[in-house]
Amino acid sequence: MPAVNLTGAAGVCLAVTMIRPVENAAGKAAFEALYRRELITLIALGTTMTGDRTLGADLAYEAMVRAYGNWVKVGAMDRPGAWVRRVLINLAIDACRKRSREADVVARLGPLPAAEPVDPSGAHFWAAVRALPERQRAAVVLRYIEDMTLLDIADVLGVTEGTIKTSLFKARRTLAKALGTEEVIDDHD
Repeated sequence: MPAVNLTGAAGVCLAVTMIRPVENAAGKAAFEALYRRELITLIALGTTMTGDRTLGADLAYEAMVRAYGNWVKVGAMDRPGAWVRRVLINLAIDACRKRSREADVVARLGPLPAAEPVDPSGAHFWAAVRALPERQRAAVVLRYIEDMTLLDIADVLGVTEGTIKTSLFKARRTLAKALGTEEVIDDHD
């Protein structure tokens, strides 16, 4: 896995200074701390949501640019990382929708040459995860990749904890069926 450039916070800051610069040193320092703390997990989240590391990284950087552009509001939040994750999830959902529309067009035009799978041992599983409905996919990624609690997931997605429990239950059932395995019960849900 290629190294992630954590020094890019300054680049993100410079990229959006024409949009709405953070005026004070404390705000810039707080944003940079958020950037350094969250970037790697945001890239992993974006990669898992989309199945594409390059796109996942692009979406993580875009979420950070948006956080910087809205830093007056975001910096005042108790959990700015949750806001950035929600933005990233929305961006990933939009990207997946766009890919789906593009796939429909390609299907109408005819099949593309077959591509070799990047990771044959896990490709089927991640394809099944990406095929889940949006909320279920996001809940699975936040729960099992980011190891978030149900309450934290509910906070990030803006729903109740019960909704997250239901989403995870349905996701596990759908994944078990798609993968031809026995459904797994998570005692922590």
